[in-house]
Amino acid sequence: MPPADLRTLVERLTRGLLDDPSTVSVRATERDRVVFIEIRVPTGEIGRVIGKRGRIIGAIRAVAKAAAMRAGRRVVVNVVQ
Repeated sequence: MPPADLRTLVERLTRGLLDDPSTVSVRATERDRVVFIEIRVPTGEIGRVIGKRGRIIGAIRAVAKAAAMRAGRRVVVNVVQ
């Protein structure tokens, strides 16, 4: 799965969590077969993406990792304000 497809996957999952999906920004870069995905959301919405005890972001990371593994890549997903 190319980095653009991983970015789209993470973006769709994240947009479904927020009241205003247009505020989500997802950026993906690749270095040495590792895809770095950065999710940017407003400060007031960051709790919805992280979830209680990090369960939501953990699930997003698990889905992204499964998709990346099929393509022989690693993925790192981070949330920033």
